[in-house]
Amino acid sequence: MNKNLPKWVDLGLIPLLTLALAFAVSGLVVLSIGQDPIEVVKVMIQGAFNPFGIGHTLYFTTNFIFTGLAVAVAFHARLFNIGGEGQAGLAGVGVAIVMLSYDWPHWSIALVVGVMAAMAFGAAWAAIPAYLQAKRGSHIVITTIMFNLIATALIGYLLVGPMQAEGSLPESPGFPAAAALPSMHVILGWFGIEFDKFAPANISFFLALIAALLVWILIWKTRLGYEMRAFGHSEKAAVYAGISPMKITMIAMLISGALSGMMAVNTVQGEAERLVLGAVEGAGFIGIAVALMGRSHPVGVLLAAFLFGILTQGGAELQFSLGIPAQMITVIQALIIMFTGSLENLVRIPMEKIFIRAGKGAS
Repeated sequence: MNKNLPKWVDLGLIPLLTLALAFAVSGLVVLSIGQDPIEVVKVMIQGAFNPFGIGHTLYFTTNFIFTGLAVAVAFHARLFNIGGEGQAGLAGVGVAIVMLSYDWPHWSIALVVGVMAAMAFGAAWAAIPAYLQAKRGSHIVITTIMFNLIATALIGYLLVGPMQAEGSLPESPGFPAAAALPSMHVILGWFGIEFDKFAPANISFFLALIAALLVWILIWKTRLGYEMRAFGHSEKAAVYAGISPMKITMIAMLISGALSGMMAVNTVQGEAERLVLGAVEGAGFIGIAVALMGRSHPVGVLLAAFLFGILTQGGAELQFSLGIPAQMITVIQALIIMFTGSLENLVRIPMEKIFIRAGKGAS
């Protein structure tokens, strides 16, 4: 946190102002294609929060929470894990393998095993770039990018070969019926609350909330979390204090990969109930924006993931209702990433000057 700024400004006001700038520029882009920005916002909000859309919004939010937390954990150790796509994709393979290996008697058992498989495969795929960084000096950004491509090729091979179901589609056989996870419709029905039964949101959403709480405890309430943050602030000081770079790099990336892998529980086990091509749907890269916008704090990640969930589902409604291309949402997401990342100083520097002057005036 910047010592010149109050915490509420550094972690709250600045992200809101950068987000407002991103949306303002997005409005100009919308105007440039002949659309009314106000109408676009109305359609997006209605599409994201109507009885049908909210289930999809929460489904996308779940994905972004997992990948956002994954990037955030790595950020705290000064590691830029952009391999969430590959880690979540390989985790889907792990989930498919265990789901297809046994006729599960109940969804609760299948959920526990699916979570363990997703975390294990995601962590394993992150462990190799972590080791290369820690022992060989290979840059984590380069290796995770390469492993995304390798994962995509491997999944493609499996779905047109050893794991392909009968037929011509590149997908695995369906999972056992008893392994199906409870949808949000079923869960809320236990409490007498109606919810769209066709929505893909499922129990994984609550797992994502639990994951956010556990990440908060890890980073701010444990010795390991303190060591990760210390290493992230200054590697030399951390080494002087007896903190092992090898240990922190490996543990941080293993946790990060496991969190990315958890997304497969939502997409592969919860929604598709089989392994399909493109199950990750770009969520690994959106997780980077979520972590940046959320300042790598679990609460910020939750809020940013919900925003991107709204944008994703609302964007689909824009295409359906107004004929606006889906790429427009990609442009808006890119602007948010740009302003919350590389252009944040457009807001931060003026804010620092205001508070420095205010401090001098008060003294």
